[in-house]
Amino acid sequence: MSQQTGFIHSVYFWVREGGQADDGQKIAEGCRKHLPSIPSVLRLEVGVPAGTPRPVVDNSYAVSLLVEFADAAGHDLYQDHPDHHKFVEECRPLWTRVQIYDSLPNR
Repeated sequence: MSQQTGFIHSVYFWVREGGQADDGQKIAEGCRKHLPSIPSVLRLEVGVPAGTPRPVVDNSYAVSLLVEFADAAGHDLYQDHPDHHKFVEECRPLWTRVQIYDSLPNR
């Protein structure tokens, strides 16, 4: 059996009610500013809801972040990296909720 590799970190941000109109954009910019240079990051994508009109689709979040790592150790390095801490410190006041889904390939 081959060794599983890959770790996907999917993060969804909801902005604070009554905040500034561009708070979602500020979160997205914070992601792009602080996170791509973390050594274990293989891929980083920042997005917004697609507005898909299906009952099973949640379009209520403001910003999505997808980060791919080679393995769980890469994810752990990311979580403890100073640039990740800077992002959280800078952007935490902008969100009211964060939902995270971490996944491994099922081969």
